[in-house]
Amino acid sequence: MLRGATIAGMIVVNNPGTWSAVYPPLLHADWHGWTYTDTIFPFFLFVVGASIPFSFGRRAAQGAGRRELLRHTLWRALALFGIGLALNLLSLLLFHRAHLRIPGVLQRIALCFLAAAAIWLFGGRRGALLGAIVLLGGYWALMALVPVPGFGVGRYDLQGNLAAHVDRLVLGAHTWKPGWDPEGPLSTLPAIATTLLGVLCGARLREPDAGERKVTWLIGWGWVLALLGLAWSRVFPINKNLWTSSYALFMGGLAAASLAVLYWAIDMRSARRGLAPFLWLGRNAIGAFVASTVVTIVLIAIKVTGPDGKPRSLWSTIFRTVFDRFADPRLGSLLFALAYLGVWLLIFRALDRRRLYWKI
Repeated sequence: MLRGATIAGMIVVNNPGTWSAVYPPLLHADWHGWTYTDTIFPFFLFVVGASIPFSFGRRAAQGAGRRELLRHTLWRALALFGIGLALNLLSLLLFHRAHLRIPGVLQRIALCFLAAAAIWLFGGRRGALLGAIVLLGGYWALMALVPVPGFGVGRYDLQGNLAAHVDRLVLGAHTWKPGWDPEGPLSTLPAIATTLLGVLCGARLREPDAGERKVTWLIGWGWVLALLGLAWSRVFPINKNLWTSSYALFMGGLAAASLAVLYWAIDMRSARRGLAPFLWLGRNAIGAFVASTVVTIVLIAIKVTGPDGKPRSLWSTIFRTVFDRFADPRLGSLLFALAYLGVWLLIFRALDRRRLYWKI
């Protein structure tokens, strides 16, 4: 359920009618700080982690050994990375970009899934906890202590931070923005820790004790993580683009608390009314992300002639013709995004009824 809600949020924030008119909570924070939009990606990674103990436990019960589990994990990670790279290639070709971007959302999911699954497979709960601590503490130490040529140490601004320096060294021009990438190699380390926090919560949910104790544990764990993240942010600011350790802890705490609420409402109180759309998306999460992204790219790439005789995208034409009808254009932009989500909900409702799922 949390995975489906996250995908729904992702579709809405990624697809406004126009980027020039968006309500502030539906935009990423400019740099330090966070908005609702900044919760979406870490929540998804958290859910990826939480599913690992269940997936591995089910496969192990069917007789899969460690080698088979690791082989399956590697295959899934390679497939996700390849699909993400293919989306970047599609964007390169249709928009005639100068360079192919190598990182991306699916690429980061692939790397985090692979690392977290391997740590869980070989280290169990203790390994996951130790891994998260080492990754978060190590990332902070690197960012705070390693000097960046031309900038010095302890810089968390756009160009002077170590993560951006690594992006320039490793990726060169193959980044989202010139000189840095929000899904770059170094900042993937704390993102793996976010996934491991999900692993720990998933392992707790698999235990056979009473549901009330699980809810209490998840909420308590969530509060501890969130408060630690807020405390850490005084010296290492909450920042999604850098995926700072404080951001990873804070978002992990919010995700754990959200999971507790949904577990209590759905699994313990059977309060499923009105939540079915999130199930449709959650069961086809990767398919929903990929399909909605491809259609967005294509609609933006297709050019039509506007009333002024100038070419504009089909995406913009639909927005201006149907939704740009309000004094505040942000409302029309939001309604466009919600309508776009509604279309995909209908599609994945039909697929769910036919039990058609895209599994990797």
